[in-house]
Amino acid sequence: MTDTPIRSGRRPARALPLAPALRLARPSDTWFKPALSVVAASAAPQLTLLALGRLDLVMYTMAGSLCALYGHGLPYARRAGAVAGVVLGMTASLAVSLVAASLTASTAVLIAVGALLAAAQKVLCDATRIGPPGHVIFTFVSSAALFGPQRPEQIPGHLALTLCAGGFAWLVAVAPALVRREGPERRAVARALEAAAACAADPGPRTRNAAAAAVHAAWQCLLASGRPTPVRRALERLVVHAEAAFATPRPGGGTVDPDRLRAWAVQARARGPVPTPPPAPGTADELYGIDAERAVLRAPEGRRAARRALLHRLGPGSPLLPVAVRTLIGCALAGYLCAALGVGRPYWAIVTAASLYQANITLSWNRTLQRTLGNLLGVLVFAAALPVSRISPLALVCCCLFFGFAAEALITRNYWLGSVAVTPMALLILEFGGAHPAGELIGDRVLDTVLGAVVGFLAATLVTNRRAAGRVERALDALGRAVADAERAGADPGAAPAARDRARRALTASLVELREAGDTAAGEWWQRALPEQRLLAAEQAGHRTLAATAERRGPGRETPPAAHAPSIGAE
Repeated sequence: MTDTPIRSGRRPARALPLAPALRLARPSDTWFKPALSVVAASAAPQLTLLALGRLDLVMYTMAGSLCALYGHGLPYARRAGAVAGVVLGMTASLAVSLVAASLTASTAVLIAVGALLAAAQKVLCDATRIGPPGHVIFTFVSSAALFGPQRPEQIPGHLALTLCAGGFAWLVAVAPALVRREGPERRAVARALEAAAACAADPGPRTRNAAAAAVHAAWQCLLASGRPTPVRRALERLVVHAEAAFATPRPGGGTVDPDRLRAWAVQARARGPVPTPPPAPGTADELYGIDAERAVLRAPEGRRAARRALLHRLGPGSPLLPVAVRTLIGCALAGYLCAALGVGRPYWAIVTAASLYQANITLSWNRTLQRTLGNLLGVLVFAAALPVSRISPLALVCCCLFFGFAAEALITRNYWLGSVAVTPMALLILEFGGAHPAGELIGDRVLDTVLGAVVGFLAATLVTNRRAAGRVERALDALGRAVADAERAGADPGAAPAARDRARRALTASLVELREAGDTAAGEWWQRALPEQRLLAAEQAGHRTLAATAERRGPGRETPPAAHAPSIGAE
């Protein structure tokens, strides 16, 4: 680690990008999973209500059905608990909104409740790292419910509908485990192999950081997957190879064959058998270490440590709190401004503002552009689809299901493209309660979108997040400790192999956290300058230590490394 001091002073605001924010990316390799899941979870409740002639209740079942969007990157053992938590959180948010709507008709009070809910949902989703779609779905449901007619005696029945639909969404989310129980692990390992292959073929800071993040994610997925199975054992061996490839990359591939890693990635992601790689140095020790670490995480002390980490992320010094304050102020101002301009139910302005807030101002600017463009185009799509949806109630249901699928299918290309489908779906949901004048719906939505985006981003620029630099400093200190622990474990001939492996994985996790903290702070305004030289030196030291520990892996337990030199690149 270098002793380069942190530079004082303020870092000037950077120019905000335009074209990169709207550029289309390749679709996610799992785009179809949330898309199909939300259709399956929504179709059954909506068709049941259609048969009963109660499509006016769709909003309550939709709240539960949208829970099927969550947890698709998690192993099924973890996904079951995560989606259950999402269902309970969605029901609790809806309960607060319904109670508020039944007790008061004051738009000012309802906007305040909506803004408070949006801020709480943002910080809780970020702290639990539930992943996409994050807090936006919660805010959409709770804000829409605030401005609908509600009587106290109706609330229990409406919440029961949400819980029933949420229970069905839970079944949809975990049902694939009956067919392919290691599917999420296989995809995580395939991504790690692909990232390691890219690093082996073209070593550099960008590919090395990407490989470290992918390998770390694969280990975390395997650790959370439950008891070992033959498939998971084979996947763990593949991650050992991926880790060795990115920890000690050779220019042009060297003894690490990128093509072999890519071939393994294809096989790991496919439905056939998982490839069985030749043993890498220290593989046996690594697998025993994984079992030991898994046991620790599942033990009571491990669960208590996880709870303490969550509470720390929610504590007074959390870097998430400034983002929560941004959300609160932005949503409140957007709602009040729209109400002052005559919008009777300004919930879309609250949702628009809430959806903008990302990890830093630069990312929030990107989302502002994407949300505004997507919503304005989506309004045009809604105008074209509205006559079709009014042919019959069944046509309305089919249109909503179609746009729900399209939104998830397109959103991984770019958020604005997904918003083109989200907007007509959200507007069509209002049609379940009765037809509304098309001009009024379109006019209110355009006004809410523009004002919500402008006011929301203005709040992001005015509410500073000086804690982002503090997170970098803490990440630097944690990386220094992780480097020292890994060097100490690697140099101690009496250290247990499992301890060396845990130290190396902790070092990888620290590198990933430092890169994430640095990227977040780099896109934030109004803060002191980042210690860029110290960041670079720390990352280099961490990767050097990681390479050294990878090369010394497994002494005395496996055949000497020279005997295994061709294990990745040749038979």
